Amino acid sequence: MSDQQKPSSNPDTLQGEASPEELEAAQAANEADALAAATAEIAELKAKNAELADQFLRAQADVQNARRRADEEVSKGRKFAIESFAESLVPVLDSLEAGLSHEGGTPEQIREGAEATLRQLKSALERNKVIEIAPAPGSKFDPHQHQAISMVPVEGQAPNTIVGVLQKGYTIAERVLRPALVTVTPGG
Repeated sequence: MSDQQKPSSNPDTLQGEASPEELEAAQAANEADALAAATAEIAELKAKNAELADQFLRAQADVQNARRRADEEVSKGRKFAIESFAESLVPVLDSLEAGLSHEGGTPEQIREGAEATLRQLKSALERNKVIEIAPAPGSKFDPHQHQAISMVPVEGQAPNTIVGVLQKGYTIAERVLRPALVTVTPGG
């Protein structure tokens, strides 16, 4: 064998190559590092998952509480709206009872008491946004606020205008509670 073919037994040339034991140890160390990193990442993800689950449960509880509070407020609003309306009608009831309990009144006194009670009732209704619909004769017919009962031809009056009011209507908060019953001139 020549010098070129002989394996070199020089320890300096073997330093660049790793032995199988060293490679196995390095691979085991890399796997251990990867396992430790994966374990740390799993722990971190579990903590994040627990945090998000807690936030979700808290958000659900907040939504349920908000819904419950809104329902309670709506219920209270209805209750107190009716209470307010009833409070404004109680004085009218008192006036009617006082008028009926009073004996020996003259027709003028009875009429005066009834008119005062009517004013009191109208005021109570207006405070609670119940407004009467009483169109003037000659005003334009509005099917959203008026209900035509009959048609009456009137000389000199425009078509589809109101001739007379048979019964007043009422709105509550700008919504028709009862339309006014009216007679109108025939359309042209």
